[in-house]
Amino acid sequence: RKNTKRVPSFRKLLRTSKIKLDNKLKNKQYKQQSAAKKYRKEQKKLREAVRDAISRKPFPLEECKKKQVAKKWEEEEEDALPLDMMDEDDLKLMEDLAQKASFLTRDLSSDEPVHIRKRKHEDVIDKYEKMPRRLQTEPEKELIHLLPIKDKGGIIPQTMEKPVLSVAQDEEEDAEEMEEAEDFSEDPLPVLTPEEMAAQRRQKLQERKMHIAALASAILSEPDNNIKKLKELRAMLMEQDPNVAVIVRKLVMVSLMEIFKDIVPSYKIRPLTEAEKATKVKKETQKLREFEEGLVSQYKFYLENLEQTIKDWKQRKLKKSNVISLKAYKGLAEVAVKCLCELLVALPHFNFHNNIIVLIVPLMNDASKMISELCCEAVKKLFKQDKLGYASLGVVKVISGLVRGRNYDVRPEVLKVFLHLRIKEVELQKDSEDIAPKKKFMTYKEKRKNLSRMQRKWRKAEEKLERELLEAEASESKEKKLKLHTETLNIVFVTYFRILKKAQKSPLLPAVLEGLAKFAHLINVEFFDDLLIVLHSLIASGDLSYRESLHCILSAFHILSGQGDVLNIDPMKFYTHLYKTLFSLHAGGTNDDIEIVLQCLDVMFAKRRKQVSQQRALAFLKRLSTLALHVLPNSSVGILATNRVLMQTFPKMDLLLDNDSQGSGVYLPELDEPEHCNAQNTALWELHLLQRHYHPTVQKFAAHLIVGAPTEGSGALALDLSQRPAAELFEAYSMRGMTFNPPVASVTPRKKDTFSQLDSFIDEELNKQLQQHISETVHKPLDFAKHLKESPLS
Repeated sequence: RKNTKRVPSFRKLLRTSKIKLDNKLKNKQYKQQSAAKKYRKEQKKLREAVRDAISRKPFPLEECKKKQVAKKWEEEEEDALPLDMMDEDDLKLMEDLAQKASFLTRDLSSDEPVHIRKRKHEDVIDKYEKMPRRLQTEPEKELIHLLPIKDKGGIIPQTMEKPVLSVAQDEEEDAEEMEEAEDFSEDPLPVLTPEEMAAQRRQKLQERKMHIAALASAILSEPDNNIKKLKELRAMLMEQDPNVAVIVRKLVMVSLMEIFKDIVPSYKIRPLTEAEKATKVKKETQKLREFEEGLVSQYKFYLENLEQTIKDWKQRKLKKSNVISLKAYKGLAEVAVKCLCELLVALPHFNFHNNIIVLIVPLMNDASKMISELCCEAVKKLFKQDKLGYASLGVVKVISGLVRGRNYDVRPEVLKVFLHLRIKEVELQKDSEDIAPKKKFMTYKEKRKNLSRMQRKWRKAEEKLERELLEAEASESKEKKLKLHTETLNIVFVTYFRILKKAQKSPLLPAVLEGLAKFAHLINVEFFDDLLIVLHSLIASGDLSYRESLHCILSAFHILSGQGDVLNIDPMKFYTHLYKTLFSLHAGGTNDDIEIVLQCLDVMFAKRRKQVSQQRALAFLKRLSTLALHVLPNSSVGILATNRVLMQTFPKMDLLLDNDSQGSGVYLPELDEPEHCNAQNTALWELHLLQRHYHPTVQKFAAHLIVGAPTEGSGALALDLSQRPAAELFEAYSMRGMTFNPPVASVTPRKKDTFSQLDSFIDEELNKQLQQHISETVHKPLDFAKHLKESPLS
């Protein structure tokens, strides 16, 4: 047949690329090689088949069987011995073996195997009769349900029979265990010296540490591929070697905590739905799903282990293995609590955060001071860093339930954590935001009338950009934030009001009053009247400490300075109480309360300057100047800074810098009514003593107030003192470290002091009188004692 395939023309070869020609040549060579290889294999198989056929000699099968059987009988007959030549013992042994061995008694003429003949000839009835019978005297066995097995066909349930052992069997087993223990005790282990035991323990501990480090580094390097190693690391929480069990478990707890902090994603992992599981996805997506599923399950098991460790310590419950002593459980529980606190602060967005909150909040009221402080500090950190408010709301709900469930019998520190909430505004300002005019864009007619074509085009682009920016401003998150803060604050106030109503003599009252003082400006106006009545009744009862009464005053003025401005309430009774109790402050234990007094004075005078009379301001100025004489230097600085604000805020305060009296009456310093003590008729003579104070900052403030507290000129204060509030100055010059800030110069005593001169004069006079009496009585020795008694020196 003629080849019809046309040879490509030279022009077509020019159009074909060199790479294509090379590929064609390679394909042709590959086909030739594969065909040659296949031919060689076929020839090799053919030669092997011919060689096998030649080597084998054909013979009939029946003849072979007969020859083999005959040969076998001949060999047996030659080897057999007559029975009379065997011993009696050997003959008896052969008979016993013949009864036991079935292969000696069967018919050897048959060439078929035994099991084939049995299957052919055994009857069903014979088989049934040969089955052993069991009486129904045995007790019924219980079934233990085991974990099911899952395969391609589905889930296979697994069960196991639980045998009921009799008393005799139990005794036999105990006897066997005792025998094993005796056998074991017969070969004692080699006794190690303390040095060898310590070295062995160090070696084991080092091996465990290296293993933990290897697993942790592998997980951190590739979390997606090594997620199964988390299970291996978590299994080390059940370390059974009693020599290193405690330390290894602590190391594994901390290592897992750090690993989870590093590999946990920045979002919450939700379980997949049935539809999502059924759909086919890419390999990368499937790998990510497996990683997330394994991470969540291992994180859950880890938290359960931590919880179980704390429960075992609480219940003083030993495990069956007794690997760890009861004393070591406390250390394990403390490490578990530390890990939970770290996860509470570091992973507020991840799964099971609410479960961690439920574990941590009751531990805030724990009897152990260390654990209680750990949990309280963790909750404070969580409040400070929580910007949106989800985590704070969850913690506040659990704390409120705990306080109510314990019937208000909790530690005050549990309620004091509310002071660290980041709540500055709630939905009270929503009305004003709605009333505010929103930004409007120009209509089409206004654009056509006022703008040119090019300006309209630019204006349109700008409006589009502004709309997109407004959508991306996260206004929705602001609304969510306000809503969450409002709900959180409502729960806090409900807790506070319950304590004020039902547990006024509880140790929680100071924390409640302090919290009301901080959040009073966010309370609804409807509660103001009732709350002020309760606060005044608490002060009038006399059951409060001085610090608690100050918190009551501060709360009342916070209420009246915020939304309470619209209310017609005269807080004169709170002014009077503070004025009356100012001298309860001193350089001792109540010195720290001056910080609250400074906050009260700032709210009472600076923020309510229009509601305060001149007589009241003069009375407080005079009493505060007297108070500055007998407190610590930092308190004196804070009080003088408050006096400076009073002198600059209220007019005619310079009356107290003049000796002339104003109006009628005499100053009554012991009167408790600031409006009627005639403070305008006195002078600030305390400032002259404060000018000679040992603290240089107090001297500066006293010199500044004597000249009328000017804002400019030579008598003005430096900026670092004039621009700082009184409470901040009180903290800045604190003496908690038993050091002065700035250092105080030492004072050298004078050579001749007035008191030393007076002492020397008295000594000289006494010596003169004594010598005169001795000279008068020297001639009358018998009456010396009488004259001595009658003398003025006696």
